[in-house]
Amino acid sequence: MGIRNTGKDGGSEEEQGEIATLVASARAQAIRLLARRDHSRKELRAKLRARGHASTAIEDVLDSLNASGLQSDRRFAEGYVHSALKRGHGERKIRAGLAERGIESNLATEFLAIDEEDWQRLATAALVKRFGEGPAQGIAERHRRFRFLAGRGFALATANRVCA
Repeated sequence: MGIRNTGKDGGSEEEQGEIATLVASARAQAIRLLARRDHSRKELRAKLRARGHASTAIEDVLDSLNASGLQSDRRFAEGYVHSALKRGHGERKIRAGLAERGIESNLATEFLAIDEEDWQRLATAALVKRFGEGPAQGIAERHRRFRFLAGRGFALATANRVCA
């Protein structure tokens, strides 16, 4: 048997090569995922972990992708908020979705800085899309519309004003 050469950190060159291969594999998988759509760091970590990549390799890859601008929680949050607003979701539902994906609340607040008139306009648009033009016919219909907006994540005060 030959003498094994060791690297700078004391690991063998063979071990270092294996680590580099694991990192390269995780990076390639992460880039394929990011090519389809933006992901938050938390989402990307979970998907790489589910595909069997080592935790140390995942963290190295995530740091590298973030440093190079290929993965950005800021960009993800901006796109998520834009998409959710187009789908007719309210602030509470959007905040919950961002939190679930690991986005900090201060970043969510930055992208959800919309005045009350705009929230009312968005709530009205969601109602019209779901129920059509015209006011609610009766108290039961008004409650149904209110529950719809509350379920969509609009503030209760906003839902109340729009349904009145």
